[in-house]
Amino acid sequence: MSDPFRTVFAIYPRLTQLDFTGPFEILARLPGAEAMVASRDGGPIRSDTGLEIGATRPLSEIDRCDLICVPGGPGVEAASVDAEFLAQLTRLAGGARYITSVCNGSLILGAAGLLRGKRAACHWAWRDLLPMFGAIPVAERVVRDGNVITGGGVTAGIDFALTVMADIAGERIAKAIQLSVEYAPAPPFDSGTPEAAGAEIVDLIVTRTAGRKDSFVKSHAAAAAE
Repeated sequence: MSDPFRTVFAIYPRLTQLDFTGPFEILARLPGAEAMVASRDGGPIRSDTGLEIGATRPLSEIDRCDLICVPGGPGVEAASVDAEFLAQLTRLAGGARYITSVCNGSLILGAAGLLRGKRAACHWAWRDLLPMFGAIPVAERVVRDGNVITGGGVTAGIDFALTVMADIAGERIAKAIQLSVEYAPAPPFDSGTPEAAGAEIVDLIVTRTAGRKDSFVKSHAAAAAE
């Protein structure tokens, strides 16, 4: 009897929970699937908005996976210079059929050395940092390069998960799961991309993230120096 398709979500403190829970809702519905939530040390993990995700497994206790997914969030700075976290990602990715991320979680994949020469998506406000890790930034909601599949910002995680689901189980199953969760986006505002939102709204986000991006770059410069 073959092992079930195993998805591992590798999470960390101050992640954006929808980066993780959106794809989890889709991929956990794969027939016969096993969806696992893990962190560096195991135990509860608190998101950037205070939601506590309990009883995660230590990554070191997971022997294998078919798909590894890394979400994004404000905690990427610390997670992307955490040597043990990166080592466990690299180990699991080595035997995975799919190496994936959502939002600026792709920067963690990059820091783990998994995106060199690869086209990748990222949250639009962080996409320009991908070349730090030898990745090629692409302004799309889902980007595939070989076995690396990356999703754009936050809600793009659902699109990413449905794309992967179709690859694993076929379009028919993916469509059925999309229907089961009634995923039919009809947002009240056309401001989901920088181009649609306009300069004034974009500046609100850029101003809010500028300090975190500077800190991220400095953290990796310091890590490289060491």
